[in-house]
Amino acid sequence: MTPAAPEGTFHAFMERARRTGTLVVQPRMGFGTAAQMRAGLIATKDAGPGTVGTVTLDSFTRVGDFASAGRALRAGDELNGYPIVTLGPQVTRDMLDGVRDADFPVQVRHGSASPGPIFAALMAAGLDATEGGPISYCLPYSRTPVNRSVHAWREVAQRFASLAETGTVPHLESFGGCMLGQLCPPSLLIAISVLEGMFFAQQGITSVSLSYAQQTHAGQDEEAVRALHDIAADLLPSVSWHVVIYAYMGRYPATRTGALSLLSASARLARRSGAARLIVKTASEASQIPSIAENVTALRVAARAGRASGPSLGAPPSTGIEAEARSIIGRVLDLHADLGRALTSAFALGYLDVPYCLHPDNAGRTRSYIADDGRLQWAATGALPITGTGGRPKAGGLTSAELLHALSYVRDRYDTGAFAHQ
Repeated sequence: MTPAAPEGTFHAFMERARRTGTLVVQPRMGFGTAAQMRAGLIATKDAGPGTVGTVTLDSFTRVGDFASAGRALRAGDELNGYPIVTLGPQVTRDMLDGVRDADFPVQVRHGSASPGPIFAALMAAGLDATEGGPISYCLPYSRTPVNRSVHAWREVAQRFASLAETGTVPHLESFGGCMLGQLCPPSLLIAISVLEGMFFAQQGITSVSLSYAQQTHAGQDEEAVRALHDIAADLLPSVSWHVVIYAYMGRYPATRTGALSLLSASARLARRSGAARLIVKTASEASQIPSIAENVTALRVAARAGRASGPSLGAPPSTGIEAEARSIIGRVLDLHADLGRALTSAFALGYLDVPYCLHPDNAGRTRSYIADDGRLQWAATGALPITGTGGRPKAGGLTSAELLHALSYVRDRYDTGAFAHQ
């Protein structure tokens, strides 16, 4: 079992939430100045019990361009996130003072394949929770070779794990269940999330969360999240873990009604499937960076939808998602006892291969499509250790017109009210 954590840490907060069955809701909020960031965190805290604060970093910091972040700050230019490295640890400590406490932890979200300076900055500021992973922060966001990302994440995870020596239990969240946000069938999302969780554990991290992004079919998503729970229970027995759902990450509805309906559906998915935390999206996602007020509204809508829902009385019918995910994970684990080396080899061999991902280390032989019933299915599986396409054959994948339609599938249906019942 994970050792007890001091009050005020992310780990301790989530352990309490899990014991009480509270669905924790969290924004993806980030601002370019300490004053703005503090105001956003205070508003999040005031949105109601069961909220977690987020410090999302800016795009310059994510790619290590700290000079550009500094120039933007000096010029008074607006950044699209918080420049934690450039501002320095004391500014961040002051920003968090009186805001972060036992009932309101704060997590850093960034998007960096080479996050050494980011980890150094957040640890120096006294923060104990962040997210990412050697695969999930590499393929979508960079052209960094997978082996270099693995090396960088091995180093920071081991450094982060050393916080345990101070009595703090550091928490790492795998972003693996969100690969490219959409059109990645659930079994591969599950596999990458679990494998990254195991990678973190191998580096000494004892508190992790495993992500899953809401996709195109509510029943398929519920089956997938339940499978994620079952597999994690088997493969992470000595680690404290929970599942976090992300509200749909593809093209978001353009109408306020559609956007909030989709958000409510994600909260119901989290409750039905037993997830512990939900990352929300706002009604303005389709057109602009959300304001503080829009984030607060999203948090309250999601919390209300979660309270009005409850766990499913029975598991949805199995369509083989868990079996596929276990097959992929098993093949990767067979490659090497060291998870970092296994992950690198798995991409080289095509055992891990993300549809429509253009990263140089991704084989690019898998394809997916949305079936007539709305489920995400494999059109081509490449060298993935699974059999069949899960639906009607569709050799060659989607045409450009079909791909555009698939990317707009969820948005269009929520904007027209077709999914309001989910």
